[in-house]
Amino acid sequence: MPALVLLGAQWGDEGKGKATDLLGGSVDYVVRYQGGNNAGHTVVVGDQKYALHLLPSGILSPGCTPVIGNGVVVDPSVLLSELSGLNERGVDTSKLLLSGNAHIITPYNVTVDKVTERFLGKRKIGTTGRGIGPTYADKINRVGIRVQDLYDESILTQKVEAALDVKNQILTKLYNRRAMAVDQAVEELLGYADKLAPYVADTVLVINQALEENKVVLFEGGQGTLLDIDHGTYPFVTSSNPTAGGACTGAGVGPTKISRVIGILKAYTTRVGAGPFPTELFDEDGEALRRIGGERGVTTGRDRRCGWFDAVIARYATRVNGLTDFFLTKLDVLTGWEQIPVCVAYEIDGKRVEELPYSQTDFHHAKPVYEMLPGWSEDISKAKSFADLPKNAQSYVKALEEMSGAPISAIGVGPGRDETIEINSFL
Repeated sequence: MPALVLLGAQWGDEGKGKATDLLGGSVDYVVRYQGGNNAGHTVVVGDQKYALHLLPSGILSPGCTPVIGNGVVVDPSVLLSELSGLNERGVDTSKLLLSGNAHIITPYNVTVDKVTERFLGKRKIGTTGRGIGPTYADKINRVGIRVQDLYDESILTQKVEAALDVKNQILTKLYNRRAMAVDQAVEELLGYADKLAPYVADTVLVINQALEENKVVLFEGGQGTLLDIDHGTYPFVTSSNPTAGGACTGAGVGPTKISRVIGILKAYTTRVGAGPFPTELFDEDGEALRRIGGERGVTTGRDRRCGWFDAVIARYATRVNGLTDFFLTKLDVLTGWEQIPVCVAYEIDGKRVEELPYSQTDFHHAKPVYEMLPGWSEDISKAKSFADLPKNAQSYVKALEEMSGAPISAIGVGPGRDETIEINSFL
């Protein structure tokens, strides 16, 4: 079965858009299976840069059908705005498919998200304030609004009433905010129905039929492994499952249909939002990584926290996702350092620990144990093969591969579409 899962192997922002775009011309479908417009991808095509927030990266590949799966939460205004922006730039978006079972981010979900984060103060999670968490909470509480509900006003009204019965109590009595009107929310949601209608489909059926016809389907995750609601650094995580198992539930395909799982791994480590980060740097090196790597969130606009490569996290990602390959991105950013530290283990309460601790308390107290690798000063952005890389850059890649537990099959040496070294084909 030619089905591939492509996901982040760290805390997100690893360059998944570049990896998906690299494969875009060779795959028939690109399916986003979780998250919402709290995750962004940057894709550079020629001299054009595209910032995608909700749309699958395959939207930029002619001949590829982009799909928003049932596991995604969708803000209709963001989706329509993103489509309009691409259309204005000459990108054909007509092939997009949107699952009728995907949940809608409502205006009241966004309000609750922002108010709750402010209320938490120092204990805040660091959400994007875009209503993602509250929408997933509604889904689990079975008061969520799905795309298909926009086409039945009676059902839509009943569901909005049920959701606001509780939320208005919280807004008025706990947060001292005004109650939200049911009719106003329903009217706004109904206003999106006709505009979204051309894209709505039974995506589970479409995807499985494509696989039966031996079409190549790429499942694209947002965020990263360490932000997974079950397997990440809880509670500083997202509200869904970016790990490989999320592709099955978020797109409606069985695990036996997945043939390859590709982890995107940055040559160093970054994180956006609150939470533990053992290799985080607060010195000139951290600032240099941020500046050279352009480490600013595509969707949030926030500066990313930067640190050295963490092999403990990479090994963990290999295990929980069943990774078959890595795509190493931003190797070029490390050019210029005489020595490059790599975290090979943690020290916790005086003991060396080589695997990710399951205890939140232990992870908060983890101190990185570094191994120093020799750096390089040569420009690697024009390298077309592994042999073109300086010897020390080759050694760095090989060391990361050995520490991480899966082969590195591609290397990003620059932001451009053609600035990639392919060692082994993903297809």
